[in-house]
Amino acid sequence: MAIDLAHIGETAVIAIVFGAVFAVGKHIHPLQFLFPDRRTILSFCAGMSVAYVFVRVMPELQGAREAFNEATAIDLPYEGMAIHLAALIGFLLFYGLAHLSQYFRRSANKEFSLQAFRLDVGGFAIYVWLMSYLLVNSLEETSYSTYLYGLAIALHFLTLDHALRHEYGAVYDSKGRFLLAGMAVLGWITGVFFAWPPYVLAPLVAFTSGGIIVNSMLGELSHDRDGRFVPFLFGGLIYGLVLLPFG
Repeated sequence: MAIDLAHIGETAVIAIVFGAVFAVGKHIHPLQFLFPDRRTILSFCAGMSVAYVFVRVMPELQGAREAFNEATAIDLPYEGMAIHLAALIGFLLFYGLAHLSQYFRRSANKEFSLQAFRLDVGGFAIYVWLMSYLLVNSLEETSYSTYLYGLAIALHFLTLDHALRHEYGAVYDSKGRFLLAGMAVLGWITGVFFAWPPYVLAPLVAFTSGGIIVNSMLGELSHDRDGRFVPFLFGGLIYGLVLLPFG
């Protein structure tokens, strides 16, 4: 396989940005000149992440479905609907992760609180690794698609970093953020040196789509996180309109 040095360079920069979002996320305040309130910006960013999934990724799932069918070289039941099932599994898995960690946090047992932290950070470590892996190995490797993905996921990671810091405070600042920053870079390194075949890559793209939707929505709908509907709405609509010409 020929090595695309330009693509490697572009994705390396974005992977470093991913890592920086976690390492110094509490100091990152994008669009401060427009929205002094940090929580308003995070809701705007969450809306952009969801718009990326619905406007950009969802249409690509049909292409992923076709790629999956061609790569398997066998007749599949239900015409490759496994791709859409993978998106559902991603949604349900991360919803279940959030539900279980919330159950642990409500317990007065300190060991349960520690288990909640391990569960959340461990689960999201895999999530971040996978997102960075897909930065290098995607179904559509063009410069503009890479940049659109990088922007949406960087903002998604910013909201994730905020949510984890809100839940776990000092323990996340001292340990969790560095683990997630490292996984962002490790995912890119893995992607550079190891490429999964299309019949594996396509379900992973679908799986992460379900994860992005549920994680973005949980941050906005959870009462204790004080989501902002109007910024979320405008973030989704504006980025959705930006993405339309690239469909």
